Amino acid sequence: MIHDLDESIRNLFERDVLNGSGVDLEFDAPTKEWVGQLNKPTIDIFLYDIREDLTRREVMFEDVRDEDGKVVDRRQPPRRFRFAYLVTAWTKRPEDEHRLLSSILACLVRNERLPPEILAGALADSERAIVTQVAMAIDDDRMYTNIWSALGGELKPAVNLVCIAPLDVSRVLPFGPPVTEEPRISVARPDTDDTETIRPRGRDEDDDRADDDTALPDETVRGGKEDEPGRVYRVHAMPRRER
Repeated sequence: MIHDLDESIRNLFERDVLNGSGVDLEFDAPTKEWVGQLNKPTIDIFLYDIREDLTRREVMFEDVRDEDGKVVDRRQPPRRFRFAYLVTAWTKRPEDEHRLLSSILACLVRNERLPPEILAGALADSERAIVTQVAMAIDDDRMYTNIWSALGGELKPAVNLVCIAPLDVSRVLPFGPPVTEEPRISVARPDTDDTETIRPRGRDEDDDRADDDTALPDETVRGGKEDEPGRVYRVHAMPRRER
């Protein structure tokens, strides 16, 4: 998924920033060795941090339905991660670098979400938007300087870009077939071994039962003990049917 996000950012920059200017676009770490090999203006988009966005985590499984609208599976929703990029411009003159950074900043501010038409790979099929945050404060201010120290280079103006993108975990729970039969309840009297299966009946059957002499009387049963009475249950019996 990360390579799809890289390709999506590349598509956006080539469309709205470079405009056929001949500036290279790279995703390498801006180390001294890498900088020494540059021979033309370059924009570098270096991925330096990946963290899950816990504020956007969804815990409820999603229903997967077929063409008839019936639930056939339950799918775990995607997890969202924050991908932090360090965007820098490399030219021979600081003025040219500032122009490139200005174009980058304007492009990212205009696109608070990556446009659907530039999304690549699995992200193009995602139902969730790719949110961007530009030039926001870093959680740990020391991280920014530590990045340049780790790269072995000098501090350089850069645009901090954070993309919040979903990662599909592809976890699916099987869902049982829908219940199509009516429930059946087996009732046994305590003074006999006979059991009887009762099915739910409609309103018309209730009306017919009032005139049926074979209907059994209703019973009221109290649960619990004498000193600790429980709930009261009313058993609504039905006439015995021929099998």
